[in-house]
Amino acid sequence: MHYDAIIVGGGIYGCFIALRLAQTRRVMLIEREPRLLSRASFHNQARVHGGYHYPRSLLTALRSRANAPRFLDLFKDAIRSDFEHYYAIGSRRSNVTAHQFVQFCRRIGADIAPAPSAVERLFCADLIEAVVAVREFVFDAQKLRECLEVRLGEVGVEVRTAHEVLRIDRDAKGHLRAHIRDAGTRSMGEASCTTLYNCTYSRLNELLVRSGLETLRLTHEATETALVEVPPNLEGRCITVMCGPFFSLMPFPPLNLVALTHVTYTPHYAWAEDPAKVDVAPHIPAFPLPSRFDRMQRDAARYLPALQACTYTRSLWEVKTLLPQSSVNDSRPILFRRDRSNANVISVLGGKVDNIFDLEELLEDADRSAA
Repeated sequence: MHYDAIIVGGGIYGCFIALRLAQTRRVMLIEREPRLLSRASFHNQARVHGGYHYPRSLLTALRSRANAPRFLDLFKDAIRSDFEHYYAIGSRRSNVTAHQFVQFCRRIGADIAPAPSAVERLFCADLIEAVVAVREFVFDAQKLRECLEVRLGEVGVEVRTAHEVLRIDRDAKGHLRAHIRDAGTRSMGEASCTTLYNCTYSRLNELLVRSGLETLRLTHEATETALVEVPPNLEGRCITVMCGPFFSLMPFPPLNLVALTHVTYTPHYAWAEDPAKVDVAPHIPAFPLPSRFDRMQRDAARYLPALQACTYTRSLWEVKTLLPQSSVNDSRPILFRRDRSNANVISVLGGKVDNIFDLEELLEDADRSAA
């Protein structure tokens, strides 16, 4: 069977590319897990970024401002807005002052207002310079998955879950050929295509090295998101402390819990992939690791004492993959790279779920180049 495009990886980026391409082409989407959006797109902080989170990367903040309304409109059934959202600015160890943060928000056109005094009193006055109310939302990953499954069916994308593309080569006609393994039966199959999009996130290099293609310089982190129940005075409130070694407290709608993440303790360890030394067998963390919830809670409670009363339920474990420059300035650019030896193999790495709309221009540019 021949397809105009095969997308490998059924996260939010792979699904969005499939939706866009299927408007004019025959498309197959392949995901190794039993369901779409089962890995990094699900094990996610679920924030629909309004730009507030990126005072050190103006471009990322502005793109968030442009993309958030589109995301909210396209996936309105998956959006949660029934909570208050506050950003607190640390008075020590923060990369921005409260004045700088307010000026930054005004510069990007982001709504901001002083927090009510009852909310301000929840914080340690010695460690928090200011608390502001913002307008920002979260998505329900389960409902987002359901929405995407419906839309992919409507545009005729052939979706194969529980299947894995092991490698890519060329068939006798010169088309790209994907060698596909069924995770259940372990049987092998093939499918040909004109263009293949590698959207496998943390496993981008695994597919490339198995196919004898040029690999990428990537940085990975083994991460933990602690899911907790919060005391009554924190219910319905989303809190982010900026901008340094602090924490976020956000709803996690699929499980009706709250996600606690910490800049210092959420990443357990990191490793880099050197393009010259990528192995066929990638490094895979032995999840679950010993939880760091106690350290997250202890440090976060210094700023927000009510967190001493939160109850730990479980943790979400995932590999977070970044371009090396992202750790320098918090930028989240999209990697969209054609292989130099096979221009019809395109590797895609997105930094934020709601940045998917930046793919539209990249896909259009790819079409013009192909023409």
